Amino acid sequence: MARIVIAGAGVCGLAAALMLHRDGHDVTVLERDPAPIPESPEDAWERWERDGVSQFRQAHYLQPLGRVVLEQELTDVRDALLGSRAPWFDTLSMMPPPLAQAGPREGDERFKTVATRRTTLELTLARIAEQELDVRRGTGVAALLGEPDVRGVRTSHGDELTADLVVDAMGRRSPLPKWLTSPIHEEAEDSGFLYYSRFFRGTPPQVRGPLNMPIGTISILTLPGDDDTWSVTVYTATGDQALKAIRDAERWTAVVASLPLHAHWLDGEPITGILSMGGILDRYRRLPNDITGLALLADAFACTNPSMGRGMALGIRHAQLLRDAAREEDPIRFAAAFGEATEAEVAPWYRDTVAADRERLKEIEALRNGLARPRPADPLRAAIGPAAMRDPDVFRAMMAHRSCLGSPQDLEPLSARVAELAADAGPPRLAGPDREQLLALLG
Repeated sequence: MARIVIAGAGVCGLAAALMLHRDGHDVTVLERDPAPIPESPEDAWERWERDGVSQFRQAHYLQPLGRVVLEQELTDVRDALLGSRAPWFDTLSMMPPPLAQAGPREGDERFKTVATRRTTLELTLARIAEQELDVRRGTGVAALLGEPDVRGVRTSHGDELTADLVVDAMGRRSPLPKWLTSPIHEEAEDSGFLYYSRFFRGTPPQVRGPLNMPIGTISILTLPGDDDTWSVTVYTATGDQALKAIRDAERWTAVVASLPLHAHWLDGEPITGILSMGGILDRYRRLPNDITGLALLADAFACTNPSMGRGMALGIRHAQLLRDAAREEDPIRFAAAFGEATEAEVAPWYRDTVAADRERLKEIEALRNGLARPRPADPLRAAIGPAAMRDPDVFRAMMAHRSCLGSPQDLEPLSARVAELAADAGPPRLAGPDREQLLALLG
């Protein structure tokens, strides 16, 4: 049994804490935010003060990979979510009806997830964690004890907690580099997007198109949630000054109403105004090779553009990999095992997301300037969407990729088939206003 301190009681920190505790370790979780856990999902949504989480009430989605790990490791969390009126959502429901007529196949259950707001998922994990282990709210980490062999932390109250392993689960805002005298390897760039979201409650809308769909110089993201709630997000390129008017509720509504596959997502009671978010980094960090007794988890390791909805699922999978590696009692072997697993199973999805961001921004820039779409750096990525609408195998492969099931390389054997189908599909049809019409809506 190891003594483990986890800094951060967000979704991924709590998931890791539960897995490690149930594997026999002595786990303490430190959370800087002092607010106690709320009584209900509605209280969590309306009143839970989580200043340490920059995107706490923004749109979130648990990709099917996250649901798979919950069923493998934390079935009580999954069951509690379902008991909190978080519905099942099958990503194959987005398959075009002609392709779906053949019916389900063996293995299709992997495409299902549980639709939940971030607040409800964190509340569910927190309730279960606080019944089983030591979660100290209102206590942050002020410094690490020891370097390069980390042996614990000094808390914000001045206490020293010794540990065999310290886990940084402090997310995008983690101050860890300030605590190390050795330079940490970091790659960072602005993802380049601005987000304008609104939440609704009512009869959940039917899904008639992709949850995340590029439409000219905007993209639309529609996500089902728990307790008959859902979110609608319009996001744009950060540098597109003309589209910043979308932050106005009336103009935002006009834009969404102009999208034939998504306008009906407005048919509910708004429960928020327009929630704006920008300045989101794509960032990757790696510890110096000589550091032991310390691990970076989830967004503290790598964080990306949230519109692909990969963060929570990859973070929960990363927690599972951490639990597996923690079975190595030697700190050097642990560091090697966790580093190898992280680079093999999490880092490729970070690279994949960054590549998608860059490709999309180049496309938006060309369309803003009235130019033809640029030649894609990755033809397979560009062709997979139209090809998937014509072939059930390709559709399943596309959804597996978007859901982080398998690895990004799993699409490569289909490249020839995808290119053939995409060529037959012809040029894409715009499912909404063109640039001129969009600007007129905002005028």
